[in-house]
Amino acid sequence: MHDENATPEPDATAPEPTDHSRRDVLRTAGVAGAGLGFGLGVLGGGTAHAASPSDASPAATAAAGAPKPQGDTMIGVPFEERGTVRVGIIGLGNRGNSMIDLFLAIPGVRVVALCDPVKDKTAAAAKKVTDADQPAPATYTKGDHDFEKLCERGDIDFVYVATPWDWHFAMAESAMLNGKHVGVECPVAMELDQLWKLVDLSERTRRHCMQLENVCYGKNEMRVLRMAHAGLFGNLLHGAGAYNHDLRDLMFDPDYYEGPWRRLWHTRLRGDLYPNHGFGPVANYMDVNRGDRVTHISSFGTPALGLAEYREANMPPGDPSWKETYIGSDRTISLVQTAKGRVIRLEHDVSTPHPYSRINSLGGTKGLFEDYPSRIYLEPDHSGHQWGDFAEYAEWDHWLWKEHSNPPGGHGGMDYIMLFRLMQCMRLGLVPDFDVYDAAVWTAPVPLSHASIRAKGAPQAIPDFTRGRWKRSRPGVDSGKPGS
Repeated sequence: MHDENATPEPDATAPEPTDHSRRDVLRTAGVAGAGLGFGLGVLGGGTAHAASPSDASPAATAAAGAPKPQGDTMIGVPFEERGTVRVGIIGLGNRGNSMIDLFLAIPGVRVVALCDPVKDKTAAAAKKVTDADQPAPATYTKGDHDFEKLCERGDIDFVYVATPWDWHFAMAESAMLNGKHVGVECPVAMELDQLWKLVDLSERTRRHCMQLENVCYGKNEMRVLRMAHAGLFGNLLHGAGAYNHDLRDLMFDPDYYEGPWRRLWHTRLRGDLYPNHGFGPVANYMDVNRGDRVTHISSFGTPALGLAEYREANMPPGDPSWKETYIGSDRTISLVQTAKGRVIRLEHDVSTPHPYSRINSLGGTKGLFEDYPSRIYLEPDHSGHQWGDFAEYAEWDHWLWKEHSNPPGGHGGMDYIMLFRLMQCMRLGLVPDFDVYDAAVWTAPVPLSHASIRAKGAPQAIPDFTRGRWKRSRPGVDSGKPGS
């Protein structure tokens, strides 16, 4: 869902076909990822920042420790107050193009610059801006690295990145080095070493780097979050989240993803490629980085059969996909342990037929919530082993959903709620609801699940990106309404 070509969830509108002539090298061979290190030695070790190799023991992984900080923590650091937030957008595929509408719908936001190598897309996006009675934005279309010039501008406060995953780290790095706050679609980076570098950069530059995890702002997720913090589930014990979404037809559609860049990741990694939607909300329920932290992950993966079988049934002889060998597990199941002993189950499956589900489950000593479909069982409200109606708990809706009961945009309105809240924090000079430490934790399962599967499920240590500050309670997505 989160990238320059948004993957529609059940309530999303399918985009128009896109021009797939761009980034030929990236699409055919993944050369734009050269140097990112698709081999396990780079994904799992080799520098002071990295995790241990996949066949190393958990003790050796933990011994790697955290690198020396390059600046003070970004925990609790507010944005600078400003009347207008000036936004630059990199990536105008399905996701970026849809999010422009929402930026333009939020008061106090001006879109000042756009970047995409496809000139037609950039021109169409620029017209949206002028149609909204804003000045014509600057445009950057001269190749894959023209985003660097956008980041160098002096009239941008916030850079929004909605591009293929290969580019996320470099674009976030460029934004912060040029003094911009940055928000990146999922996942924020693909390697553990890159996650540490983003933490270091955020601390050194004093710029926020945020994983724009829209699912954290889903109506159900925010209601469960408030209920959990109010103690309705008792002492929390376990949770589960997933990205189980059949993407086979879209991954083989040369127009939708402008080539096979997303599918190619299934030739590189065995683990969970997209953990954020499932992990972020449950981490919020359990106050991860705000009183608890995740310590280890053990992952297991099925054989990689689904994409090859789909290709056999649907792709003509001579299609470039026949040169690809898929290693990504059709279904990845990970168990994450927290410092308080809680357990989080994560799942990822985009290669087999099944209905959409993020699971979204939370259990404690007083009861349980499960989504898809939403149902709840809490004592003393329910008894007799019969599920209760989650709609009866609407009083626990977050203030954002009470104020914006029918928000515009896709994914049930959560995209708008997320951007509205972020822009509100920037305009009022508030601390953001999540930060670079959350981005790093929510994305860490990408390389670590791969390493664990390679090591036959051996636990992999999840770094403490906060460097010990996770023990302090602090607000997050459940922050109060400004002025209340």
